[in-house]
Amino acid sequence: MSEPPAAPYPPDLDDDASPVLELDELVDAVAVDREWANLRARGLGARRAEVRGSRLTGTELAEAILADVTFSDCRLDLAGLRMATLQRVVFRDCRMGECDFYDASLTDVLFERCELRDATFSGARIERVEIRGCDLTGLRGVEALRGARMPWNDVLENAPLFAAALGIVVAD
Repeated sequence: MSEPPAAPYPPDLDDDASPVLELDELVDAVAVDREWANLRARGLGARRAEVRGSRLTGTELAEAILADVTFSDCRLDLAGLRMATLQRVVFRDCRMGECDFYDASLTDVLFERCELRDATFSGARIERVEIRGCDLTGLRGVEALRGARMPWNDVLENAPLFAAALGIVVAD
């Protein structure tokens, strides 16, 4: 069985840190209740950051480098993370329908109680990725999740998805 993902390092906040207003300010920062929908942030670099209760619907984060970042209670539906590099990243209680991880590199990533309906993982490379309590309905590129950790109940719940990816025909 694969190792669990390593936890992200927390932000190193200054005592007089001002609130984060812009998406490109995510270094040693905490962003709360931000409205960043449909922004173009190709190649974004974010390190030691927490994003809570924010909306990033349709945000373009292709080729981004996210290290030690936690997203909690966020909307990342339709977000583009194509060819992005994610290291020690947590997605917790996030809506991520149709999120695009095409050809992304995910190392030490946790998806916990996220809605990943119709998300794309085709070509993604993963190492120490854990998926807990997530809705994977319609997920594309499920074969890229080879080696991911999942609780047994989640495996059973997603058995039809995994069977379809393997070309298994379920007989009645």
